Amino acid sequence: MAGPGPPLVDLGPWPATCREAAALQQAWRQRVVLRPLGRPPRLIAGVDAAYEGPRGRVFGAAALFSYPELELLEEVGAAMDCPFPYIPGLLSFREIPVLLEALRRLSRLPDLILADGQGIAHPRGLGLASHLGVLLHLPVIGVAKSRLAGEGEEPDREAGAWRPLFLQGRIVGLILRTQTGRRPLYVSPGHLVVLQDCREIVMGCVRRYRVPEPLRAADRLSRRLRKAACPSLPG
Repeated sequence: MAGPGPPLVDLGPWPATCREAAALQQAWRQRVVLRPLGRPPRLIAGVDAAYEGPRGRVFGAAALFSYPELELLEEVGAAMDCPFPYIPGLLSFREIPVLLEALRRLSRLPDLILADGQGIAHPRGLGLASHLGVLLHLPVIGVAKSRLAGEGEEPDREAGAWRPLFLQGRIVGLILRTQTGRRPLYVSPGHLVVLQDCREIVMGCVRRYRVPEPLRAADRLSRRLRKAACPSLPG
């Protein structure tokens, strides 16, 4: 049963082809708003998804944390048939429906969401984090383990070091070292945040591992859901 999390979102006709999906991204990029948070969030949700197979079920998870204490308050999940094939740059059309359903099952509305994907650091300016933020009218930050688009130099080795990520002459994100000597993350504004917010929030959510705790918890839960539903699949 849905809780007082984000309300049910009317997605309208979901794109059936790559051309339709890319056209929606081109149109919706104009809806992305980048502005400072104004005040620190008190509740942060991490969202992630795992897959049964290329076109099987997708398992979405949302993990709600207090901030800056990083106390895990709640974990919820959802599952559904995967609505779109795997195509680089079109991840949001595979994951957004199940992530929205997971978020809707939270008992509290998050102030900010961390999404395992890109924000505006995307060939058409509307990665998963931006798409999700526009739909929910909530601040969302994209945190990715690999680069989808753009260029930038490797940051220094110490935790907190960063370098700008450029795309077509514009800064669209940060290459951020969250732990000394570990591989950096690619962080970009999704919606209703700016680069400084992204750096401060992501670093504030990092503890023992390079990936922020809300995203680690969501990743673990999505994998547990997949394992419970599909025991034969590797964990």
